[in-house]
Amino acid sequence: MSSQLGLPPALSSSTTAASSAPPAQLKRVLRPLHLWGIAVGLVISGDYFGWNLGLGQAGPLGLLIAVLLVTVMYVCFIFSYTELSTAIPHSGGPYAYARAALGPAAGLIAGVATLIEFVFAPPAIALSIGSYVQFRVPWMPVKAVATLTFLAFAALNCWGVELAARFELFVTALAVFELGLFFAITGPHVETARIFAAPYLPFGTRGIFLALPFAIWFYLALEGVAMSAEEVVDPKRDIPKGYTAGLVTLVVLALGTLVCTTGVTPWRELLQDDSPLPRALSRVLSPGHPLTHMMVYIGLFGLLASFHGIMMGYSRQVFALARAGYLPPFMARLHPTRRTPIWAVILPGLVGLAVVWVGDTNQAITLAAVGATLLYVVSMISLFVLRRRAPDLERPFRAPFYPVFPVIALALAIVCLGAVLWSAPHLSAVCAGLFALAALYYRAVAHRRVASHAEDLASPPLAEPLRHA
Repeated sequence: MSSQLGLPPALSSSTTAASSAPPAQLKRVLRPLHLWGIAVGLVISGDYFGWNLGLGQAGPLGLLIAVLLVTVMYVCFIFSYTELSTAIPHSGGPYAYARAALGPAAGLIAGVATLIEFVFAPPAIALSIGSYVQFRVPWMPVKAVATLTFLAFAALNCWGVELAARFELFVTALAVFELGLFFAITGPHVETARIFAAPYLPFGTRGIFLALPFAIWFYLALEGVAMSAEEVVDPKRDIPKGYTAGLVTLVVLALGTLVCTTGVTPWRELLQDDSPLPRALSRVLSPGHPLTHMMVYIGLFGLLASFHGIMMGYSRQVFALARAGYLPPFMARLHPTRRTPIWAVILPGLVGLAVVWVGDTNQAITLAAVGATLLYVVSMISLFVLRRRAPDLERPFRAPFYPVFPVIALALAIVCLGAVLWSAPHLSAVCAGLFALAALYYRAVAHRRVASHAEDLASPPLAEPLRHA
């Protein structure tokens, strides 16, 4: 069974153990509160921008329907995904689950899909940070601010995970507080007639389908918490707590943001830029009101929280793929004292900077959504396969209502993947090209390293059931 799962046999001789270099290990410092901060922080920028572009596809009611569908998908997905992340607490996240269930080639597909999501999301957030700054300081160039954001947070992530996690928790708490204040100010002024105005679906039911990629932005990258599994003090107990608290928080924030923003502002106004919340608040108060300025200033914390959290996520994914042999080995090197994956932070950051200067927010969001929905599909298939082929695998958390939740998650993920591919065929071609390049590199170089670096994808307490399943 171990060979089927892509797991190595147990080392049975001291000679083998002595001749094998120990794999690079990350530092375990994260607890449930940190995981809540990472879970909410990864996603919370989706409340501040990006989703508003879906109004141009479906109108307010159509986007609300799309968000409700996506919310159901994420609830079912995260409760199912938590089973995988606690059974195989590995920094590779989706890559590790796919490799364990379906083999090295599936691990490559899941790993590349995750990289597409996590490498293309930060440029979109960085551009929105620039837009928020320019909203208050018009002479500041958007792309210059985005570039400075990349440089500053690359340095923070290289410094150390404990400092990075504390910063993530701090800025996330501020961002959640500000959204709560935004709801309190705008809530009494919400006019449901703005949301349910005729024509109810100005672009027809097709608009709901096309709005799904932007509805996903409310939750995109939530699965990234699993990539911190090797840095969690007690992953079996702490990951479910962090995921559940984060998911509940994000559902409330997503629905509150959509209703309170579209309920006070003509929806076409919200398509003008990447700062819909300050625009909505200025309708209730005034553009020069101190609280409107505060929305801009503190709103930046929400964007910074997601930018920083996703940068942490992509660095752990690159680190895991390089450690396994899928990427050049130097990308798995850790700083000798800080134990941070320096090259795994820097190189994807350079790709993100290139996207900032040649792309736009819409394109970056769509590319990230392609990677996200594909990895959701692969992860749910992996869950079903592992349930069948490794029934004795220790599962500290089991997906509730199995198989109903994972079936719903898989079905909706396939629908969302189809919507993303349909909405931007030229960007789908870009993703296909990236997969083709990854496959060529794997075939020419990486497959030999992957075969010689067979990983134990389970932590020591979980390894034995997998080996003897």
